[in-house]
Amino acid sequence: MEVFVAAGRGLHVTGCNMEPTDMKPRQIVQAALDFQDTPRTPRQLWTLSWPEIHHPGELARIRERFPDDIKHVPPVYRTPPRTSGNPWEPGTYVDEWGCPFENCQRGQIGEVKTPPLSSVAEVLDYPLPEELLSLNTEEVDRYCAAHEEFHLPGAVVRPFERLQFLCGSETVFVELLEEPEAAEKALRHLHEFHLKELEVWARTKVDGLFVIDDWGSQNALLISPDLWRKLFKPLYADYAALAHQHGKRLFMHSDGYILPIMEDLIEAGVDAINSQVFCMGVEELGRRFRGRITFWGEIDRQSILPHPSREPVERAVDAMWEHLRAPHGGGVIAQCEFGLGARPENVWRVFERWEELDAALVGSRMTHA
Repeated sequence: MEVFVAAGRGLHVTGCNMEPTDMKPRQIVQAALDFQDTPRTPRQLWTLSWPEIHHPGELARIRERFPDDIKHVPPVYRTPPRTSGNPWEPGTYVDEWGCPFENCQRGQIGEVKTPPLSSVAEVLDYPLPEELLSLNTEEVDRYCAAHEEFHLPGAVVRPFERLQFLCGSETVFVELLEEPEAAEKALRHLHEFHLKELEVWARTKVDGLFVIDDWGSQNALLISPDLWRKLFKPLYADYAALAHQHGKRLFMHSDGYILPIMEDLIEAGVDAINSQVFCMGVEELGRRFRGRITFWGEIDRQSILPHPSREPVERAVDAMWEHLRAPHGGGVIAQCEFGLGARPENVWRVFERWEELDAALVGSRMTHA
């Protein structure tokens, strides 16, 4: 059985009928999103450039042994976006929107210390990066056709975070309360552009669309749930509707404690959520949302992946398997991030433990067949 798993193959089990299958990575991810049984749990490793600098050999071995089932397509634009600097090196990197990120540590992402705007009202007159609409769709389609993985855009849509990058977090939080109409107009302005950007990607052969917005602190939502539902939930519902209209799935990343809006994300149409499940409680998430949304990782980066022993890693994967995997299979993606402080052996163990659980399930079903 190890031969099947290591080669990316497996046993497809439906009731008591077991037969070999050669499901491609794209099909395995799609089955997981549909809460169907899969030959193995689909997987994806996220990295910043930090492990490439500090653990290049270990990272290469992990990638070779546990290849991704989900890939982000590198964007190629007919009109190159206006950027400057290197986002992974110390110094200033200016992104496509003209937002300057200050970085003090090689291999990490910087922060915007001096936003280009001083109020949300100024967003309405700010030049939009139209270059992002000049995506070379033929190149994207060629890339998708040449690879068997499930494909997501390499571009990032993030309305809440973009507003903060443009105006500064403090300004945004104050004006969301004191100037809600101006904030709503600014968000709508950004949102309309994001819809155009996602529409361009949706017309390619990618399998899903991708949005990002970190909505939680360690133990609470960053704004009131009511305000979030009024201003932001409609945005994500539009992104999901656009994805579904084109036969795509909507994947979303959001760090922190987002339990108060999980039900809303499901209602909005989000198909897969990458979130910090351990700060919200894996058992509680499973009790309320198992089989209703696909949990796209992740393993805790604060204490588990940097831990000097592997036992917490195993307990974490076991908890996700037990509580988040859908009753009839699928509903979970084995994702983790190899970032600052993570131990290579723990990242390896994450994917190895998922494999062991998959193999044990198949073996159990064969025994009882």
